[in-house]
Parts: sequence; structure tokens; C-alpha cells
Amino acid sequence: MAPFASLTRSICSLQGRLLAGLVMTWLVIVGIVLLLAWQFGKELVDDANLSHLRYESRLIAEDLTRQVERRLGALERLERSLRGAGEEELNARLANSQVLMEWFEGLMVTDPDGRVVADWPVVPGRVGLEIADREYFRMVRHSPWPYVSRPFVGRASGDSLVLMLVPRFDDRGSFDGVVGGMINLAQGGLFQRLETIRLGEEGYVSIFTAMGERLFHPRRHSSLRPEGAQDDSAALQLALDGWQGETVARAGGEATALVSYRQIWPAGWVVKVAVPQAQIQQPLGEFLSRLWWAWLALAVLMLVTMRLLVRRLLRPLHRLEQQIAQVGAGERRYLELSTNMHELRQVASSFNRLEHERLAALEHLRDRQAFLDAVLGSTPIGMFVAGLNGRLNYLNPALLELLGLNEVYSANEWWERIHPADKQGTEDMWRHTLATGSDFVRQLRFLHPNGVTLWVEVHASQVLGNEQALGFVGMVKDITERRQQEALQRWEAEHDPLTGLLNRRGFERRLEEALAEYAKTGTPSVLILFDLDHFKPINDEGGHALGDEMLRRVAQVVAWEVRRSDHVARQGGDEFAVLLPSCTLKQAGEIAESLRRAVAEVTVTNEDKTYSITLSMGVTALQEGDESAETVLARADEASYKAKADGRNTVVITTFDDDLVDSLW
Repeated sequence: MAPFASLTRSICSLQGRLLAGLVMTWLVIVGIVLLLAWQFGKELVDDANLSHLRYESRLIAEDLTRQVERRLGALERLERSLRGAGEEELNARLANSQVLMEWFEGLMVTDPDGRVVADWPVVPGRVGLEIADREYFRMVRHSPWPYVSRPFVGRASGDSLVLMLVPRFDDRGSFDGVVGGMINLAQGGLFQRLETIRLGEEGYVSIFTAMGERLFHPRRHSSLRPEGAQDDSAALQLALDGWQGETVARAGGEATALVSYRQIWPAGWVVKVAVPQAQIQQPLGEFLSRLWWAWLALAVLMLVTMRLLVRRLLRPLHRLEQQIAQVGAGERRYLELSTNMHELRQVASSFNRLEHERLAALEHLRDRQAFLDAVLGSTPIGMFVAGLNGRLNYLNPALLELLGLNEVYSANEWWERIHPADKQGTEDMWRHTLATGSDFVRQLRFLHPNGVTLWVEVHASQVLGNEQALGFVGMVKDITERRQQEALQRWEAEHDPLTGLLNRRGFERRLEEALAEYAKTGTPSVLILFDLDHFKPINDEGGHALGDEMLRRVAQVVAWEVRRSDHVARQGGDEFAVLLPSCTLKQAGEIAESLRRAVAEVTVTNEDKTYSITLSMGVTALQEGDESAETVLARADEASYKAKADGRNTVVITTFDDDLVDSLW
């Protein structure tokens, strides 16, 4: 009965609103029309101006790209002309490149170690300057391509400068330093043309580095901070990440400016072209204000006319209201409305048809619901039903038993039982499924009330009816035993069964990871390789069981002595390896010595005879040029052989000099 009562109340409310609020309705209509006119006009104006900004920003970006490429090309030609020249000849050759002074404020050349060996014009104190720790030198050294530095303050001029750099190469193609050209951002000609560009009274062009530092802003707008005053930080961040396009900048939810971003790829710069929204919309606002009075007069005229018509039309609506209330109360089955209004007769006919279909559908729905409950209740597979809002409406008995839930469970109990490590990812994926309708497939851990942690696999799909989403149906499978078996297989694949340490395969994978981290961030790591001295007599005299016992004791001592972050492996036989991430050679030498002393105290006894062993240890650090784990292992192996040759029970460390091995103990 509730839908019928709601419908009659709605009709009564509609009559009251039509009679009492007609004046307000038409005022709202006028306001909506004006608002739509303003909105559509604003969108048209914005589209036109965004197209203009797109054109302007593309021209500016293409012009600056050509200028940057010309300057970098000139530096590359200069670099080729400097090959083979000694340090005393470099200044003379730079002086012969006077034509480059039209583009650069100064030129400089460094050696491979980052020391400035020549400059032009000569600035006292620049030659001999060490720049190896500067970000631009490191970038060119590790990635030998042309590079444009971040802005910095020049020592001589005190102005803001950037360096355009290209790598130098010797005759063998090896890195031999950099050639750099300094560009004055305030006085140079690179951004000079941008000062003359006019985009109305308040439009402007700005240039940013990839780090968000502003390189250029017109002096006529020097008192403004457009990137702070306009909330386009999200679009600016996208542009700094490589995006280019047009958008509307907003502050406090209001549009403040139209902005366009373009990339200057050779320099890693971003061009921003912006025009304030007030400047763009001012002509449209003036035009619409002139139409206000015409709209108001028309609205008053329409108000008077429609008021008379609505009063006449409301009479049959009262009778319709009464009959709907009677249907809802069960006093009649269908509407019997007598009126000359064709529209109301159609409403009554449609209502009667829908009421008949509703009663039939309600009966059919009861039958289908009973059938579905019987199927879900008898299936041995855990199943659940969820609504479009994600709330779990039904869990069948098999799923309740699997998860240890009672039939009277709270809506949040399912989520509270999910393992904390899996909860956030599961919730995020479930929200994505609700939003997109895609399948939910995930393996997660569930905390059973008896204290056991279950691994379950959940697969849920959206259910459609008449091409409309009705909800979600899911299945839950217990995969705890399968996960445990997979984890055991993964552990056995990379560990030595005798000692429990990593085997060769597991250790080499971690060594490859350390090499990749070193190449990416320069994080130092050290490898220790050693085998056991005097181990063969233990096997020969005491048997393999005694040898295995010695190997296990040595493994325990080594694992105890190193750090928790270090990786210890038995490479095979009596050969062991230790990988020390984030460790220097000096620290590694101390660790190796502590291992040597600790293992020397390990003993085993057989038939009243005590056996002990010592270590011959080779230590090496990851170096530039190490392309694979085999290279590092070979260097450490060579050091361990030298330790044996030096009398065993010693530590040999390879330094960074090629083929130099120092015996420290």
C-alpha cells in the first residue's frame, strides 16, 4: 500500500505547489534559461579560446624547441672540434668559437672527473672548479646524451643561468668530460621574444623546468604568482610528468583561467600559456545583461497565461488522486476515470496495465526467490549475493561453515575477518568492481574464528536482467592447502636442504637484484666468497655425516654473525657466499674478519678426535662495468684462491683498481 499512498501524497503536493508557487516557478525558469544561455555561451567561448591557446602554445613550444636544438647542435659540433686537443689548446679553440657567444654567455670544458679545464670568456676561479657532484654532470656522465641543467645563480653575473651540456668522447668513444654552454635567463635572447607576446591585458606565457621551477615569466606580470594564485597544480603536475594539452584552472571550485601546456622535449621544459577567465567572459556577460529585462517581461506574460490554464487542468487531477488512493486501500482494482482530457485517460490506462503486470510479477518473483533460496542452500560450494552498493545480502550455509560465521552475522564481520595485509587491496578492488561491473577475482587470507588463517579464492560476477545490473553473485573456494604447497615449492627451489641457506640459484637472483639496484641508484654492495680449509679430512676420516654436521654448524655461525638484511648461501660442496647490501668495503672487511674468527672456533668430534676448519675468504664490491653476477663471482673467486695461495685462514679484498688484490689478514 505504501506506493499508492506515496503517489496520492505526491499528487496533493503537486497541486499545492502549482497553485501556491507558480510565480516562483516562472522566476526559476527565467533564471535557468539565463543560466543555460550563460553556460552554453561560456562553453563556446572557452572552446574557441582553448583552440587559440592550443595554437599559440604549439607555436611557442616549436620555436623554443628549435632554439634549444640549435644550441645543443652547436655544442655537439664544438665537442667534435675539441677532440684530441690538450688542456692548453682548449681555451684557444673555445676562443675561435666566438660566434657561439650570440647564444651563450659562456662556454666551459671539463675532464672525465668533473674538473673544469677550460672556459671562455675566462672567469677567474672557474678553471680548476670541481663539478663532479653537480646534478648536471652526474646526469651526463651516467646517461651520455645532451642535457639542460636546472637553473642556478652565476658566480660572475649573479643572474639566473642554465647550462646546456653535451658529453665529450675520446677517440675510443669513452666518456671524456662535458662541453657546456651557459644561458642567461634574464639577459639572454632565448626568451626575449616571449616578452612581446600579448594575450589580452592579463594573458601570459611561463616556462617551467621538469622539477616545477619557473624559468621565465613576463616582466609586466612580475608582481603576479599565477601558478600559486590559480589552482591548476594538478594539471601542472601532469605537464611536469610529460602531459601536454589544454584545461581550465580552478580555485575554490571556480574557473579562474584557461591554460595550455606544451613540452620542450630537448630541454625537459614545459610551456604554460594562460588567459584569465574574467578577461574571456567579460564580453559575454555584458551581452547577457542587456537581455535580462526582455527575459523578465516575457516571463511575466507567460506566468499569467499558464496560471489560468493550470487551474482548469487541476480539476480532473483531483478525481485521479481519489481513485489511486482507493486502489491503494483495496477498495477498487483499477481506475475508471471519466474526463475529456486524453492525457489523463492515457495515464489511467497505463496505471491499470502496470498494476496488472505488477501483481503478476510479484507472484512470479515469489516463486523464483523460493527456487533460488533452495538452490543456494543445497550447493556444497560457498556462494554469496551482494547488492549494487556492495553490501552482502546472502551467504549460503556452505560459505558460513567455511568462514566460521553464524547465520546471524553483521554486515561488517566479513571485512573485519580479512587479514590486515590483504584488506586494503581487497576493498579497493571491490570498489572498482562495483564502479565498472568487471569480474572480481582475488586470492586473500581470512582469519577463521578458531585461530586458523585460511587462503580463499573469491570470484564474483555482475548479474544482469533486461540489460540492467541487478547485483553480484560470487563463489568462495578454500585454497589453503594449494597455497602452502606452492610456498613450500618456492622455498625448496631456492634453498639448500642441508643447511637451510640459499642455494646457488636463489643467491644469484639476489645478486642480480643488487646489481640492478647499484646501476640504478649507486647503492654499494659487497660479495664475500669463501670455502673451508682442511675440510676434506673430515669427510675422508669421519664420513659424509660428520662433514654434513660441520657444514650445518658453519652455516649457523655465519648466519648468526651477519646482519639480518644480508644474504648467506651455500654455493655447493664446502663453498659459501655472503651478499652484504648497502655495505662499504671497510665494513665488509670487518664482517669478514669476524666470520673468520667465529668459524675458526667451530669443531666436530669423531672417535675422540676433534676437527676444526678455517676460511680462505675473497671480498669484492660491486663496480661500474659489472654486467652480470658471473663477473662479480669470478672476481671474488679469484680473491679467495689468492687467500688459499697466501697460506689459508686469511681475507683478501679486491680494490677498485683493476687486477689489484690486497691481503689484509
